[in-house]
Amino acid sequence: MTGPQHIVVMGVSGSGKTTTGTALAERMGWAFVEGDSFHPEANVRKMAEGTPLDDADRAPWLHALADQIAAADARGDSLVLGCSALKRAYRDILRGGAPRVRFLHIHGSRDLLAERLDHRAGHFFPPKLLDSQLATLEPLAADEDGAVVDLALPVDDQVRMAVRLLGLE
Repeated sequence: MTGPQHIVVMGVSGSGKTTTGTALAERMGWAFVEGDSFHPEANVRKMAEGTPLDDADRAPWLHALADQIAAADARGDSLVLGCSALKRAYRDILRGGAPRVRFLHIHGSRDLLAERLDHRAGHFFPPKLLDSQLATLEPLAADEDGAVVDLALPVDDQVRMAVRLLGLE
């Protein structure tokens, strides 16, 4: 398939979506969009208070991200987008932004995720919400265009694996 494609780097908070997504975007020469920056203030406040978001909270945010994908696609640009995309229904909204939206799921152990969150500073997402995200997470299904990489790998290895698994060479 020719034309732009869009890679959504997905996973729970602390998985390294921004770090890996930025590195993948640099490798590909594409723009990186940080999905968290599109959360409405009410969502940020809710999470900062330790309350998990529900589907109604996430819907406007996901549609705003789909709009970012659509805008890049309309310009003929490919992009990498960091977004938790925890449920298939959320990924369906993102897929609505363009014909070729693919997913890179950064996945790993709860212990490593919790350790990362405990050492992360300056982010609105409190570590106590990790379990709610893990409970919500629906891994990529066999019919979804995407790949999974291990968050325990160094970022460069994650990117190399993503490029290979997604056929981006």
